[in-house]
Amino acid sequence: MSSTAPTNSFIDTLPGWAAELVRAVRAKQANTFLIHGTVADLVPVRSSSGLRFLSLESFLHQELFTGWPALITYNRAEGLGFSSPDARGHFQEKMRTYDSVHGTTYAQNLPRDPGNAFALLDSYFRSCAMASPPRPVVMMLPFADTVVPSGDASYRTPEDRAVLVYLRKWSQDPSLLAKNIVVVLVTETLAEIDPKILRANAAREVEIVRPDQRGRIEYLEAVRPAEWYAKMSELEPARLAELTAGMTRVQLGQILDGADAGAVKITRDEVRRIKKEVIETEGLGLLEYVEPKYDLSMVAGMPAVKERLRRAARAISRGNPAAVPMGYLICGPVGSAKTFLVECFSNEIGFPCVKLKNFRSMWVGSTEANLERILKILASLTPVGVIIDEADAALGNRDAGGDSGTQNRVFAQIAAFMGDTRNRGKILWFLITCRPDLLPIDLKRQGRAEEHVPLFYPETPAEYDEIYRVMLKKLGIKTSVTDVSAVANEKALMGLSGSDLEAVLVRATLEAEAEGVSEVSHLHLTRVFADFIPPNNSREREMQILCAVLESTSRELLPEKYRDMDRGEIQGRIQEIKNELRLA
Repeated sequence: MSSTAPTNSFIDTLPGWAAELVRAVRAKQANTFLIHGTVADLVPVRSSSGLRFLSLESFLHQELFTGWPALITYNRAEGLGFSSPDARGHFQEKMRTYDSVHGTTYAQNLPRDPGNAFALLDSYFRSCAMASPPRPVVMMLPFADTVVPSGDASYRTPEDRAVLVYLRKWSQDPSLLAKNIVVVLVTETLAEIDPKILRANAAREVEIVRPDQRGRIEYLEAVRPAEWYAKMSELEPARLAELTAGMTRVQLGQILDGADAGAVKITRDEVRRIKKEVIETEGLGLLEYVEPKYDLSMVAGMPAVKERLRRAARAISRGNPAAVPMGYLICGPVGSAKTFLVECFSNEIGFPCVKLKNFRSMWVGSTEANLERILKILASLTPVGVIIDEADAALGNRDAGGDSGTQNRVFAQIAAFMGDTRNRGKILWFLITCRPDLLPIDLKRQGRAEEHVPLFYPETPAEYDEIYRVMLKKLGIKTSVTDVSAVANEKALMGLSGSDLEAVLVRATLEAEAEGVSEVSHLHLTRVFADFIPPNNSREREMQILCAVLESTSRELLPEKYRDMDRGEIQGRIQEIKNELRLA
């Protein structure tokens, strides 16, 4: 953007966020901008000569504000910086006048500390605004969160308070707005910046999002010719772009450069490994990237549940997101294969999975900022399944312990993101819990976790046989015993969870190993079943089962014996068990 009014054709070549900024400056609507998001990524520049990519700072200096005589940067480490010797010379000239009035020597020794630096900038801005003609200025503050961080104002130094005052004053001064004095603050997350910055009428926030698939293809095709991919990659640009959802242009460039440096081809497995590493690192250790190994064919029993999920999978594959729930509440007693079911379903629809770990006990101080970062990553990963295991611990009882204000704000962020209908069919939420009664109603309502899917233990020897065969396949156990009912009677089986059965098989495998044989025999299994004592938590399991019954949004998904039970009786029995166990 030159110092003269930009043309519409120029604006049309800009990324959306940059076009928004230019229009606001052009219309004299704002002079303070807070740019956030993927600010460390490359910015595409379109011209008649083709497509190139610049850092954000270079883009602002060379493209967006090209022709502006004064382009200034400031950060705590380096102090004031200038885009050209002319810009520096003009600033120093004005500082000599400042020095003569205040008895300082800043013209030759520019201060690095923000208090004095901002005092000089204030003097310079006003001098430029009063000049005839006015001299446009743009100042960029990279790492703005280190200059005006969020947090308790009582802990700020007088210098920090002074900087905040200057920034607010500039954004509220109509004379600076009218004379093209523009301040650009840059940070990754809005929550890390003092919110007072955005309260002025002439202040705007602008988000740089991660490139979508089209943007990734565009970058890949621009920086390497087709011949390069034929030689150095097993994946064409379109497929590579598909597999790298959520990654930035910089990260894509690192994959390409790595292939050049190692003289090895880019493979699907290597891309997946890098992506997992990138997502988990950027997710601050609170995101676990999972690519499921199995589909729903590996889930034993649950025919009605699997059919319900397969219907949703078919709707997604047909491009009909309106038919897909925003999210699922998967509930049932411990060991009922809740997490395994979700991972298999995720594979069925072709979505990668991300597990959001329990942030309540780990996020201290910058909670909202960290959550903002994670939600942006999730938005860029679409399509994606988001698993919150033990959701009752992660999202339940907002007011318990810690800063309830922070907890409520975090809850509001998650609830709003979950309920964003633009993500229907793109982001599937899976809240997994054995205590759905501890989850806030706001998260379980329609528009968020819409489908409540209850899971239960097997009820017949035939169902246990099916689970047993799946377990053998999953664990890779060799045995000639094809039915578990052949080594354990119905009494021994009833009430066992899938996890219990897996524990029995592991024990039997260990016995075979101790005897130096590779195959689990009928005797091994019989002996282990005779010895196995399931955990004595029958009351808790009963309560978890009844909570799942009460939570179900489908009568079809309930075992027959529960379909016509009186809900009041169920609630009463749950409360009895809670009282007995002294549970909430």
